[in-house]
Amino acid sequence: MKKLGLIILLGLSQALPSVAQQQITLDLKRTIAMANDSSLEAFRTKNMYLAGYWEYRTYKANRLPSLTLNMTPAQYNRDITKRYDSEQDLDIYRSQQSFYAYGNLAIKQNFDLTGGTFYLDTELGYMRSFGSNSYTQYTSVPIRVGYSQSLVGYNPFRWERKIEPLKYEKVKKEYIYNAEQVSEQATTYFFTLAMAQAEYDLAKENVASSDTLYRIGMQRLKIASISRADLLTLKLDVVNARNTLQNAESSLKRAMFSLASFLNLEKNTEIRLDLPSRPGELVIPVDAALDAARSNNPNFLELRQDVLEAERNVDKTRKESRFNASINASIGFNQVAEKFGEAYNHPMQQEMVSVSISIPLVDWGVRKGKYNMARNNLNVVRTSSRQNEISIEEEVIMTVSDFNVQQALVTSAEEALDLSILAYNETRQRFIIGKADISSLTLSLNRQQEAQRNYISALKNYWLNYYKIRKLTLHDFASGFSLSDKFDYAR
Repeated sequence: MKKLGLIILLGLSQALPSVAQQQITLDLKRTIAMANDSSLEAFRTKNMYLAGYWEYRTYKANRLPSLTLNMTPAQYNRDITKRYDSEQDLDIYRSQQSFYAYGNLAIKQNFDLTGGTFYLDTELGYMRSFGSNSYTQYTSVPIRVGYSQSLVGYNPFRWERKIEPLKYEKVKKEYIYNAEQVSEQATTYFFTLAMAQAEYDLAKENVASSDTLYRIGMQRLKIASISRADLLTLKLDVVNARNTLQNAESSLKRAMFSLASFLNLEKNTEIRLDLPSRPGELVIPVDAALDAARSNNPNFLELRQDVLEAERNVDKTRKESRFNASINASIGFNQVAEKFGEAYNHPMQQEMVSVSISIPLVDWGVRKGKYNMARNNLNVVRTSSRQNEISIEEEVIMTVSDFNVQQALVTSAEEALDLSILAYNETRQRFIIGKADISSLTLSLNRQQEAQRNYISALKNYWLNYYKIRKLTLHDFASGFSLSDKFDYAR
């Protein structure tokens, strides 16, 4: 409604003291854009996404081969140690000095299907002993290939393949969800300021009108057209109107300060609002909204993640409650020599196979108890997840239902506002010429103020429901595209 927007623009220019202030004119769309770009809440949302993004990048990196260099560049020992002297057939203490260096270069690759790890490495060691029996040795492993894994135990890699991609998908959709929540918050601040401005304008208009009517009342008292009680009532209206204006000005300053703070603007910024016009016709099918919510809402993904993590804990505790067995096998070459070059000549084959088994004999039911707790927790998580799904679906249904009737309420509220303005002006003129009493005038003014509040409230509810539906479904029904399909985060 253009006349209401003009009232707000004019009123804002006079609402605050004329000091050096930054002035800015905002409509709802620009307010939301600024909130998602500059607000502290948007900054927090972006960093939450980046934390999840780098967590997923770490998971992906763990699936790739890793190259590691392990080194002991220098180790010097000088001490006295006990040694056995075979010639004297007794233990004696001898001083000992030695220098040691070691290096190992290894490539490792995790194998998700079995939970094992392949590795390929090479190593070189150097040892120099000082003293009466000085000697130098090099030991080398030119190449060694190996594999290690748990035979019947828990495989974390397999569960990570299920959970981590789901977690990252949830993180992406949480970013969009939180951005839409910022839009919802910005809408609330916007219309709070709009309501405060409308109240201020009405209060200021009421002061001017009360003063005029009081002066007219004094003239009419002189000709005995009204009683002294009616004149006192008009005087009371003047006092009440001025008090109301002071309270409305205070509320306006608070609302403007809150919006400026939320948008990360200077605190003394003077904000001028341009109210959105009557929205176009848009009816959202409840079934379509539910389907979009089930596909896109990150809360649904989080519920699936909770179930998968509970199933993972059951699998882990179940396998840990039994015996554990693991194998580590490798084959390669090694050699030892007094010269560096000879350490790589004619290497000898090196083989190693290790099997380890751990069997719990008596643990007084500890492992069984952990397994039963994990299994019961899984049942709880599944039940809670279903309850939460129902709650989210109910919220979607109610929000869509409210939105679909809100357009008619906006139209009705606008019509009521126009009628109330006409009715008040007519009653005011009738009072001036003595054809209406004070009660009729007061009632007409109250109706106009109530219609003003109802109109702004109807607009607020419409746009809040609109952005709430976008948040719950991550779908823009006005343009017909999914917000999650167009996800693009520029780092």
